[in-house]
Amino acid sequence: MPSRRAAIDCVRFTLMGGPVAETVDEDRLVELYAYPAGMRGPVVRGNAIASVDGGATTDGTSGGLGGPGDRAVFGVLRELADVIVVGAGTARAENYGGAQMSAAQRGRRRHRGQSEIPPIALVTRGGNLGPDLLVLTDSEVPPLVLTCADAASGARQRLGGGAEVVDASGADPAQVDLAVALRRLGERGLNRVLTEGGPRLLGSFVTADLLDEMCLTTAPLLVGGGAVRVAAGPAEVLTPMRRAHLLTDDDGYLYARYQRTR
Repeated sequence: MPSRRAAIDCVRFTLMGGPVAETVDEDRLVELYAYPAGMRGPVVRGNAIASVDGGATTDGTSGGLGGPGDRAVFGVLRELADVIVVGAGTARAENYGGAQMSAAQRGRRRHRGQSEIPPIALVTRGGNLGPDLLVLTDSEVPPLVLTCADAASGARQRLGGGAEVVDASGADPAQVDLAVALRRLGERGLNRVLTEGGPRLLGSFVTADLLDEMCLTTAPLLVGGGAVRVAAGPAEVLTPMRRAHLLTDDDGYLYARYQRTR
C-alpha cells in the first residue's frame, strides 16, 4: 500500500485535549502509539481511514483519502507491529507489497527485540492466491498465509517457498477461526498485531470480540456515494472504547487511538 507511506519530517502533529497543545515529534509519536506494557498474548490493533461522512474508500481504495500525516502515522503503526494482518482481497485491491522500513526504523525495531521487517499475514478462507501477487513477489520476508484446514495443502502446493501457509481453523475445517489465527501468530512470537482490514476482516475481528484497539484517521473530506465503512459484516455489536489520544495536523486530519474498555 505505497500510497500511505511517508516520513514525519514534513508533518506537524499537535496533541489535543491537554491544558496546552503539544507539538509531537517522531519520538513522541512512537511513544503515543506504543503497544501496552506487560503484554501476555496477542494485542490486536486496527488501523483505518474514513471521511467525515464515514466513507472508507474513494474509487474502491483508501489511498485517495490520505495525506502526509496519515501516511506518517501509517508508517509508525507498521514499525511498532510484529505482524501486519490483512485480508487477501484487500491485498489485491490495494496492491500490497511487503512492509518497508527505513534504517532508523530497523534500528528501533532491533532495540525493541523485533525483527527488522514485520511480515504480512494474509487471511484467506479459500487459499486461492496466485504466485504473482505483489505481496509474494515484492517482500523482504516471506508472508504468512492464514487459511483453513481444507485449503492449506493446496495453498502450500501453489505457493511453494514463497509463503508460510498456516492452518488457522478451529472446529470447522472450512473456515478461518480468528482466535486460532491469533494463537498461531502468538506461537511465533508475533503478539503486536496490526490489522489494516479490509472492512470484512476488521468487522470479523469486532464481531469475535478480538479487536483491542482502533486507530482511526478522519480525513477532512466528504465522499458521498456508496463508499463502504471501515468495518462491515452481518452482525451488529457494541464494543465500548475509550479514547487514548487525539492528534491533528495542519491539513485538518484527526488521528484518534481508541482502546477497548475492560
